[in-house]
Amino acid sequence: MRPVQIAHIDILYSRIQNTPVELKAQDVVIVLKLLANGAAPWTYARLSEELGISVSQIHSAVGRSVAARLIEKDQQLQPFRPHVKEFLVHGVKYCFPAEAGQLTRGIPTAYAAPPLNSIVMEAGDPPPVWPYAKGEVRGMALLPLHRAVPQAAMKDQKLYEMLALLDSIRSGRAREREHAVRELTHRIDQAW
Repeated sequence: MRPVQIAHIDILYSRIQNTPVELKAQDVVIVLKLLANGAAPWTYARLSEELGISVSQIHSAVGRSVAARLIEKDQQLQPFRPHVKEFLVHGVKYCFPAEAGQLTRGIPTAYAAPPLNSIVMEAGDPPPVWPYAKGEVRGMALLPLHRAVPQAAMKDQKLYEMLALLDSIRSGRAREREHAVRELTHRIDQAW
């Protein structure tokens, strides 16, 4: 019996690339904004204006999101809802963990913002807020995914609700997370 020779495979010249995608927190905000817009056509310039993020950063974020398969490369780039749901529910809290701060003025988030503020009742503790000078609620700071989040959320109620639900997934207790997952996945399914 002859010994079997295994061919040496040189992966240096392989066509298979396994390049990791390094998503940034702003990528999640942009994907949520696209979901909030529904099937409406969008441009990089309009997203930039609505989010307060530069056009070049939005272009890079969309590229990373396509590489991570959160956005489909179709006729019009749109979020790939099954992958987005899985990532938001199971991955974001590990990739972008919530960071709490001190008592400050800001905009309510997590369980203190719609829609959870009508479902989850918390007594006694100051509510979580995104620090924002024009905010009218005093609470415990919960740093947003991106510095542009408070202003962008004030311009778009759908985006605000999705970001607040995501904050409940990132920072909430089991009961809050359960409600947030249900509400967020419902909004993603109804996006268009």
